[in-house]
Amino acid sequence: MTKQSTSSILSEIEIFKGLSKKEIGLINKLMSAIRISAGKEFIKEGASGREAFIILDGTASVWRHGKLVASVGPGAVIGEMAVIANSPRTATVKAETDMVVEVLNRGAFLQLLDESPGLTRKLLTATITRLQQLEPTLLS
Repeated sequence: MTKQSTSSILSEIEIFKGLSKKEIGLINKLMSAIRISAGKEFIKEGASGREAFIILDGTASVWRHGKLVASVGPGAVIGEMAVIANSPRTATVKAETDMVVEVLNRGAFLQLLDESPGLTRKLLTATITRLQQLEPTLLS
């Protein structure tokens, strides 16, 4: 997958939809594509979150407290809240098929956020919206 095609995928992901092409490009430059084999647990609930993942190909299962809560595929962003908030992982994620994911390292991402307040504001808004969708009780 080329960086150009990854940029077009990023622009379709809900958390990045409000970003300009330039901002998408800045994030894309920070990412690295890796392969994950079927069966591998690549996020562990309670562990420190040092990177976020964007699924380009394949599917994964998401488990909270030992219960299956979701199945995710291409375009899904996994682990972004732990990266942004420097908090423990809220779920375990296991590759159900062989996968190709883009990995976004926490340190490089935070440096970008420090350098770009406009980008930070847009991502903060999108992250809060996503959190409210995942946890509707936060609206009460």
